Amino acid sequence: MIATMKNVVKRYGDFMALDHLDLDIKEGEILGLLGPNGAGKTTAIRALCGLIDVDRGDINVFGKRQSINNVDIKQDMGIVTQELTVFSDLSAQDNLKYFGSLYGLRGSQLMENVKRVLEFVELTEHAKKKPDKYSGGMKSRLNIGCALVHRPKLLIMDEPTVGIDPQSRNHILEAVKKIASEGTTVIYTSHYMEEVQAICNNIAIMDAGRVIAGGTIDELVGRIQHEDTIRLIAAMPSEALAEDIRAISGVKSVTMIGNEYVIISTTGSGNLNRIMEIAMRHGGVANISSDKPNLEDVFLTLTGKTLRDEGSGQ
Repeated sequence: MIATMKNVVKRYGDFMALDHLDLDIKEGEILGLLGPNGAGKTTAIRALCGLIDVDRGDINVFGKRQSINNVDIKQDMGIVTQELTVFSDLSAQDNLKYFGSLYGLRGSQLMENVKRVLEFVELTEHAKKKPDKYSGGMKSRLNIGCALVHRPKLLIMDEPTVGIDPQSRNHILEAVKKIASEGTTVIYTSHYMEEVQAICNNIAIMDAGRVIAGGTIDELVGRIQHEDTIRLIAAMPSEALAEDIRAISGVKSVTMIGNEYVIISTTGSGNLNRIMEIAMRHGGVANISSDKPNLEDVFLTLTGKTLRDEGSGQ
C-alpha cells in the first residue's frame, strides 16, 4: 500500500467529520473516492495530505507517519482542487516554475520538468500567456500541471472537472489515465459517476465520515446483482407514496429525486406491477421502467442519496 488511514477520527466541535475511517490506497491505482456532500471526503483528503491534524488514528504515506509537520511526505505528493490555485499575474511557464521551486526544483531540472509538463497538458504554445487569457479548460489543465511539475508519487484530484466543457473534461480524464500509466498513484473524487466509471480501478464509497463499501465496479455492482432498479416518475409525488412502496415485500430502498422514485427491489419479485398499482392510487404514473443495477444504484442503495445531492459539509 502506498498510503493507509486506520481508525481515523476528526471532530469539529460536536460534529464528527471522520468516524473511525479506514482507507487503503494501492500503489499505481486510480482510486475513485465517492460520497454525498458531507460524507467527509474533503476532510479525509486534507488529513491524508497532512494539511490538518486528526484527533485519533494512524495515517501512513510512503511508509511514514503523516502529520502537518512532515515535509518529506509532502514533497512527493500533489493535489489538484476544484478551485484554481494558479496565479493570474504570472504566465503558465512562470506558474510552473514557481510551484516547481516550492518543491525544491532548481536549474536545468526545473526547466526540464516545466517543459515536460507544458507538453503533457498541451499548453506549450501558450506558455508565455497569463491564465486570464485562457479558457476554463486550459486553466484547469494548468492547475493540474502545477500539481505534477515535481513528479509526485501520489496525486490527489478533488473534483478537478467542475464547471468545464465536455471536451476539456475528456482531455483531463485521458491525462489522468496517462499519469497513472507512468507510475503515479491517483485518488480521484468527482460528482460525475461516469468519470469514475471511465478511469478508476477501484472505488471507495464514503458516508457519514467512514468508508462503507469498496472494490472494483464489478464487485460493487455484484453486491446488488439479485436486485432490479425501478424508476418511477409519479404524476403526484408524495412521501406517502414512498412509504407505501417501502412497505412492499422485496423492496430494499426507495429514494426520491424530485418527482422520480428510484426503487431497489429483489429480482423476480413481480414488484413492478405492484408499484404501478400503488402509484395509480396516489395520482398516476408519468413513466416507469426497470433495469439491472449499475454503480449509481449501488451508491443510492448504500447512502440513500444521489452523488449530486446539493448541500455542504466537511
